[in-house]
Amino acid sequence: MQDKRVIFPGVVVPLALLLPQLAITFVFFVWPSLRSLQGSLFEQDAFGLSERFVGFGNFARILSDPGYLSALGVTLVFAVATTALAMSVALALAVVADRAVRGSAVYKALIVWPYAIAPAIAGVLWWFLFNPTIGVLPRLLAPLGVVWNHFLNGNQALLLVIIASAWKQVSYNFLFFLAGLQTIPPSLLEAAEIDGAGAFARFRAIVFPLLMPTTFFLAVVNLVYALCDTFAVIHATSAGGPGTATTTLVYKVFRDGFEALDLGGSAAQSVVLMLIVGALTIAQFRYIERKIHY
Repeated sequence: MQDKRVIFPGVVVPLALLLPQLAITFVFFVWPSLRSLQGSLFEQDAFGLSERFVGFGNFARILSDPGYLSALGVTLVFAVATTALAMSVALALAVVADRAVRGSAVYKALIVWPYAIAPAIAGVLWWFLFNPTIGVLPRLLAPLGVVWNHFLNGNQALLLVIIASAWKQVSYNFLFFLAGLQTIPPSLLEAAEIDGAGAFARFRAIVFPLLMPTTFFLAVVNLVYALCDTFAVIHATSAGGPGTATTTLVYKVFRDGFEALDLGGSAAQSVVLMLIVGALTIAQFRYIERKIHY
């Protein structure tokens, strides 16, 4: 059977097909990035009507600010914990779903549903669940001797935003892990079982190594998500408090820019955050991907 391929002569039609996506990328990604880079070099008034060139003064100011360094530490703990929790829970659910026979379609659909919930709504749901006055979970923790009040306890507030952010991402990770599990040849697992390997040994020696490409991809995506896409969850859940206990870098950009009206410093913080995300992604691809066999 002859393979029929559609070939467009010239470059007009391909450019016309790419133009909408290129326009969206430029308007919502490239242009704001360039504006942030430009704004980080100026000191602006609260209304953005006048500005004074300060060069790298904004960067020097934020990097010497103890509040910014504290937010950096909170961000590192938050990003690593959220990524680890979201991926480990998703992998466990994917393994169970892959083995399920009865009701597997319903089981998979229920796990995927949370991904359709808006981040702000997810934050509000967990805020209600952990509310020390009307929440269900604090009442369940009380008999265990745990007094839950994330409005006053910074560690509890950080744990709450980690749980809420990870819960929002579990569904996304679950889909990829389940797809990866279903590509593993059953003959490999059957041969290992015949040789006497237990379930854990089969998972450690066969399943997990074959899932490493998927795991690496999800690690990159989840770190970027935790660093840049969790503002709505934090804002709805703890609003960065109590104090600065849950003020991550992306939330500090909002606080300094929209509340403190430090437009130049906020722009500089967004540039630093972009550089951190880029550096982590490059490091992952340069040093970790080498140990992964596709």
